[in-house]
Formats: sequence, C-alpha cells, structure tokens
Amino acid sequence: MIILKIGGSAITKKDAQEPTIDEVNLDRIAQEVSAYNDDMVIVHGAGSYGHIYAKKFGIGDVISNVNDHLYKLEGVCRTQASVQLLNYIICEKLHEKGVPAIGIKPSSFIETNQKRICVCDTKLIQKYIDNGFVPVLYGDAVLDQNEYFKYAILSGDQIITYLAKKLKANRVILSSDVDGIYTDNPKTNPDAKIIDIVTKDTDLLLTENENQADVTGGMAGKIRELLDLAEDGIESHIINAETPGNIKLAVSGQKVKGTIIK
Repeated sequence: MIILKIGGSAITKKDAQEPTIDEVNLDRIAQEVSAYNDDMVIVHGAGSYGHIYAKKFGIGDVISNVNDHLYKLEGVCRTQASVQLLNYIICEKLHEKGVPAIGIKPSSFIETNQKRICVCDTKLIQKYIDNGFVPVLYGDAVLDQNEYFKYAILSGDQIITYLAKKLKANRVILSSDVDGIYTDNPKTNPDAKIIDIVTKDTDLLLTENENQADVTGGMAGKIRELLDLAEDGIESHIINAETPGNIKLAVSGQKVKGTIIK
C-alpha cells in the first residue's frame, strides 16, 4: 500500500485572497493518480482553502478571553467547512477519472494533544481500503486537549506519518511544488543543488539553516515528519507535483527526480 500526499500548493492557488482551486493541475494530477490500481490512501493539503481562515482566526493560538473563544469557534467552523469543500472537489475529480475515492473528515475521528495526534482510530480507514476504496483525507481544524488553545490545525504531513505507521504502508510519496530538498532555496538561489538522500544526520544540518530546509514555507516540518517515519523503516520520496508525469511515475514505482528520506 502507498500513501500519497498531494500538496495544497499544487492543487490550489495558495497566495489567493480567497479559496481558489487550480483546475488545470487538479485535473492532470487526478488523471495521473488513476494509473495506480492497488491499495492507496491519499492525503491532500488545504492550500488556500485552509490557510486563509486558520491565519485569520488564529486557530491554535492561546485563547485570551471569552470573546476570543467565540471568535475561534467561528474560525474552526469556517476552516472545517472550507477544507471539506476542497475535499469534495478533489474526490469528484478523482471519480471522473475512475478512482473510487471516499472523502474522510479527519476532525470527525482525530483529536490532538499539544498539536500532536493522540486519538485516531484507523480501523474504519482500513475497512474502506479492504473494500476497494481510496480514502482521501486532508489537513483539518481539530479539537486539542490543551486547555489553553483547545483547537489546532492538523497538518496533512502529520496525518501521513501516523497513517503510514498504523496501516503499515510500503511507500510514502509527498508531492510538493519543488523537486525535493535543496542545499538552499532554489527559488532564490540558482546555485542550489538537490539532495538525493536525506537521513537523520542530514536533517541536523538542515534545521540549522531555516533558509536551506524551509524552501516552501513548511519543508522543515515535512522533513521531521518523514524522518520520524524512516525510524520505522518506511522510506518517503519528495517529488514535484507540478511536473507532468511525476505522480504517475512515482505511484507506479518508477524513478522520479526528487529526494528520498530514509
């Protein structure tokens, strides 16, 4: 079984002022996903459908007073509704391409403590897989057991790490808007070189230089999650979802330019 993460920046216009789908990319990616006919779980980022509300309402920040609590309640409601809509759009597109995608809302069965998953029953997901479905989950706003902020943004990256361990995935593919991990930010430094393999030792070097690791605004976090997965013997491959054909090749087990985390 493989777990495929589709970055929010690849399927939405993340810098848009309102939730906006990237229809061309989504259509192509869904077509490429349809090339894989074995067990699969898909996790997608929220992109502009989640980040706008999460930032505006400060979800995950300490609740300062009663009015702030009411404000954050609205934020959680709006964030959940928005990302669920994105999930619906993605599943509909996958259906068009013949993929039996079934949307599963993370906030309905996952709870965090200090923004880390502490409650998550994966039995239902496994049953969907056993019945031939492709579960599609996503980054979401969830309940948190911390009494000071009560709610948290659960990233798709944390979900894939958790599911890969619990469901005993063979491979994890993380598709983003860059070719992999670089020695520096490739968007600002033309001399930046891609790193073919990242290990625990490499991560120690990367995290000393935020500009080096965090090339997409969250790459350092992705590396930490995937290195945690590597501790359990599960390799991950970071590829560029915006390069046509990459996802099709990756899910089929063929060689693709990118970075292997092991």
